[in-house]
Amino acid sequence: MDWFTAPGYWLGRLVFQRALAGVYVFAFLGAALQFRALIGTRGMLPVPDYLRYVPFRHAPSLFQLRYSDGLFAGCAWAGAALAAALAAGAGDLVPLGAAMGMWAVLWLLYLSIVNVGQTWYSFGWESLLLEVGFLAVFLGNARTGPPVLVLWLLRWVLFRVEFGAGLIKMRGDACWRELTCLYHHHETQPMPGPLSWFFHRLPRPVHRVECAANHVTQLVFPVMLFTPQPVASFAACAMVATQLWLVLSGNFAWLNWLTITLALSAVDFGALTGPPPAAASGGAPVWYAVLVCAVTVLVLVLSRHPVANMISPRQVMNRSFDPLHLVNTYGAFGTVGRIRDEVVVEGTADEVPREDGAWREYGFKGKPGDPLRMPRQFAPYHLRLDWLMWFAALSPGYARDWFGPFVERLLAGDRDTLRLIRHNPFPDAPPRFVRARLYRYRFTTWRELRETGAWWHRRPVREYLPPTRLAGARASEPE
Repeated sequence: MDWFTAPGYWLGRLVFQRALAGVYVFAFLGAALQFRALIGTRGMLPVPDYLRYVPFRHAPSLFQLRYSDGLFAGCAWAGAALAAALAAGAGDLVPLGAAMGMWAVLWLLYLSIVNVGQTWYSFGWESLLLEVGFLAVFLGNARTGPPVLVLWLLRWVLFRVEFGAGLIKMRGDACWRELTCLYHHHETQPMPGPLSWFFHRLPRPVHRVECAANHVTQLVFPVMLFTPQPVASFAACAMVATQLWLVLSGNFAWLNWLTITLALSAVDFGALTGPPPAAASGGAPVWYAVLVCAVTVLVLVLSRHPVANMISPRQVMNRSFDPLHLVNTYGAFGTVGRIRDEVVVEGTADEVPREDGAWREYGFKGKPGDPLRMPRQFAPYHLRLDWLMWFAALSPGYARDWFGPFVERLLAGDRDTLRLIRHNPFPDAPPRFVRARLYRYRFTTWRELRETGAWWHRRPVREYLPPTRLAGARASEPE
């Protein structure tokens, strides 16, 4: 079946599979290292409590059958190990069916985690990893040529990621149309990186060029993915360059790296590599061809919802239309904040909490806190608590379910929770009271940075959570 495979894309497939497996490694590592405090049996949003009222059909997961922290940890570490093996090329050393099984196990394990992850796993890149991971099951291995249909389906995902993000910007905040959003974005994004201060201080004409280039990358180049080569490769490489710019300017977990991975699958490396290996030029088994065709039909049918969303004037971002996350809609930053507020959490050992008492600040790993601390690079690793703290500063409604339990665990000196933060100011005994205050943050100027060494300037805005202590009842909710 010469029509079924594209042997010239064998290197593109190899790069795609290795990179995707690498993304899976970070996803599973993050789950293994953070789940106990977030969704474990004694976590802020325990999985057993969630599963009591969510049926299997709404959240299919292995943990619907049985849950324990040990089982979750085993699944997460097993997923990380399997992903590492695939990144090292294990999928090309086994028969086609076995390789497909390995990718299917990865997808099933991560689906099981996402579908019980609740608020902590509500980000668009979770659905994107699952959608791309599902297609990777049917991409084959070195014993057969890359199937043309799956390669086109990967481009269809990339198109929706970029074009959906471009549409939501043009329909959303007026600053995107005025080319002024990046006057603010590098400063107000969820988790700035070590270069974000410098990006923010670029001249305003450069920020306008950034905005214009973003529109071209997200609204023009995605259409070019469906044109003949080398035009499609040029469009894909332009997307890679844009994503690398985003990697340098902020921390967006593995979203940018996964988008780069998708884009590389559309690049025709044939002119650089010469003839493909003999195995990649061979025919595909009939059962494999039938399965790929069936999956293609399934994806096209399920695509009606994302397409309807994209053409709708009320387009929404990052939504899954089925519990398996097979075909989703994407988008980001339809609105850009002009100011940055941060929730600063403090504790005291005083018997009676006073405004001028000995309050000591908890330090987070990624989110802004100490003004003297330069932002750090964490992506593609995802600091889930830090990201949710950004949402909590936007509105207490985003934190209603988990912020009170978080404070309770600080008051109890919970070891798993303290592992999620960088600095615990109470190493010997937990505090008697914890409070939270809202601060207004901005990047310092060049002069302020030289004179003070501070990357941020901050000032108090208001109380976020009054002094709270453990007293048998749950901690107060943020105001």
